[in-house]
Amino acid sequence: MHAQPSRNDGPPPSAKPAFANGAELGLPVPQRYWAMLTIALALTLAVLDSAIANVALPTIARTLNASPAASIWVVNAYQLAITISLLPLASLGDRIGYRRIYLSGLILFTIASFGCALSTSLPTLALARVAQGFGAAGIMSVNTALVRMIYPPGQLGRGVALNAMVVAVSSAVGPTVASGVLAVATWPWLFAINVPIGIAAIIGGFKALPLNPGHESPYDYLSAVMNAFVFGLLIFAVDGLGHGENFGYVTLEALGALVIGYFFVRRQLTQTAPLLPIDLLRIPVFALSVGTSVCSFCAQMLAFVSLPFMLQETLGMSQVETGLLMTPWPAIIIIAAPLSGVLSDKLSAGWLGGIGLAALTAGLLLLATLGPHPDALQIAWRMALCGAGFGIFQSPNNRTMLASAPRERSGGASGMLGTARLTGQTLGAALVALIFGVAPQHGPVIALYVAAGFAAVAAVVSTLRVTHNAPQHA
Repeated sequence: MHAQPSRNDGPPPSAKPAFANGAELGLPVPQRYWAMLTIALALTLAVLDSAIANVALPTIARTLNASPAASIWVVNAYQLAITISLLPLASLGDRIGYRRIYLSGLILFTIASFGCALSTSLPTLALARVAQGFGAAGIMSVNTALVRMIYPPGQLGRGVALNAMVVAVSSAVGPTVASGVLAVATWPWLFAINVPIGIAAIIGGFKALPLNPGHESPYDYLSAVMNAFVFGLLIFAVDGLGHGENFGYVTLEALGALVIGYFFVRRQLTQTAPLLPIDLLRIPVFALSVGTSVCSFCAQMLAFVSLPFMLQETLGMSQVETGLLMTPWPAIIIIAAPLSGVLSDKLSAGWLGGIGLAALTAGLLLLATLGPHPDALQIAWRMALCGAGFGIFQSPNNRTMLASAPRERSGGASGMLGTARLTGQTLGAALVALIFGVAPQHGPVIALYVAAGFAAVAAVVSTLRVTHNAPQHA
């Protein structure tokens, strides 16, 4: 296949196709580095904004004269918009080019961030957050597909590792960044600081991001709508269950998701390039990697939400001490993820993932069994073990998901990668709320044991991939 720039995404003079002589060879240096810098900047903004709003909710509610319950929509609007649009935008990227989807999402995200900063009421802020969420979905849906265009096949693991490191660290340090900004400025600055960074990323994207050929198959708009209803209703049901809402409403939402989901999946089975990547899920190693991702991110979110409660309410730590004691987790990921990414180009993802997730399981169990008066070192090295385990697992897992998909389905694989992460995180957060509601006194410890269980399941699922040879399309 001789790749030509898509008619829908014509190249500026400085942009170069990521194909040569019919084979994908990646971008030359230094364009490769500039492209990855653009990816990292935009992805940091999108992931960070998922976390920082939680810290600012009390301040936002007080400033805008909103109730705490209503202010939750500042977070929910963003998460809902991302989740319902990830797969539709990834599918669209396969058709019109990943670069076009990515830059459109980045531009929308930057404009919406400015709108968030200027908001003077809760409804306008929530609407701006919806727009921001759709922009973030444009970034997240195709970012790993672009990484596949940026790096040559033999170095794909390094690019995926950098991506995984950015996502993990941005998720973990979000509350710390928000607290730092709020210590010196008002809440609108949490969104205003996105604007100059977003503009820099947009300029870099137009100059450095690669082009890829799309295909001319018609877009399935009905599937996009069905996808939105399925994931939207599931989020409402899981969130409602976690927060103890009326069981009848939760049941109706879950049944609605199941009924629409049944017809949604049946429709996907008739498509050659389905929006929900059923074709990719038929590849055993891809399906196992998705399962590993969902379970591991569920375990991580269970820990991230419950640990502050354990450190502060059970062990009597201050907010500052809590932040410092949780820092080893993301800090070690910065070291472990790139190392694991390099190894993933040579070693089995099944074994690397299994080893990493076994370490995560051990770390979570050790945190759950801390004595009543641990010192800082006892907590810190357990956090570091969890971070090392998660960092070792994530890069090989993501590389396997991407490399096992045909090149023309890179968008579908990238969208599924993001969807698996968000599904796991949403389930983990809901489980914490449910556990805290049922057993408030011992909630944090129980949540850590449940997290260890999910990590152990993920380790087993990961090692199952050793018996399956992944088709390599990298």
